[in-house]
Amino acid sequence: MSRSTLLRRLGGSRRSLDEALRAAGVDPGGRKPVRDRAIEAAGALISEQGLGKVTFERVAAAAGCSVPSLYVTFGGRDELLRAVFERYSPIVDVEAFLAGPHGGLEETVHQLYRLLGNAMEREPRVLPALLAEVFARPHDKNVQFAFQNLTPRMLAGLGEWLATEVAAGRIRDLPLLLLTQQMVSPLLLHLLLRPVTSQVAAEYLTTRDEAIETFAQAFLRAVALPTAEDGARPQG
Repeated sequence: MSRSTLLRRLGGSRRSLDEALRAAGVDPGGRKPVRDRAIEAAGALISEQGLGKVTFERVAAAAGCSVPSLYVTFGGRDELLRAVFERYSPIVDVEAFLAGPHGGLEETVHQLYRLLGNAMEREPRVLPALLAEVFARPHDKNVQFAFQNLTPRMLAGLGEWLATEVAAGRIRDLPLLLLTQQMVSPLLLHLLLRPVTSQVAAEYLTTRDEAIETFAQAFLRAVALPTAEDGARPQG
């Protein structure tokens, strides 16, 4: 269909065409697509005000789009939040890294810790905001929704790799959820507290890279088993 025919059907004005495009989730002015602007706006709202403040009305106002265009693009708030978690959590980065070629246990652990560190410092700070809400409102339905989406993928990605390392006799055979938490929780808590620590106990604060190295080595000392390459039999 030609543009002139479409304009006639929409009332003969460019404004009508632009409004129809916006309602369909397409911006006629050359800006980023509605989907990208909405994800960025929702991420900023989570970072600054928490999950409970993410409504289509607030996101539309921040993203410069209409509420109907958000419904066309995402269908509902839950799908918008899933898209935000997908973009700003470390899960996609971890999955992509583990799906490709990577080194041995020690090298892989260090790289995973760096990915977690990058995710905690990525703007907008969605992951720190989610973790803060876990401590403040663990039974809140928004918090429950977030972790219902994040936890299965974390166990399917990072957890599956840990299970493979257990099966190969390279790390201790511990309950998978506890092993996963043992790996990620100390570093995430440290990074969550760094902004406060830098204000009240800066003389004790190591650099970010030193912290990542320390926590990675602590995890390896806690769970790594001797292998045949070490000249010892793997322990059960």
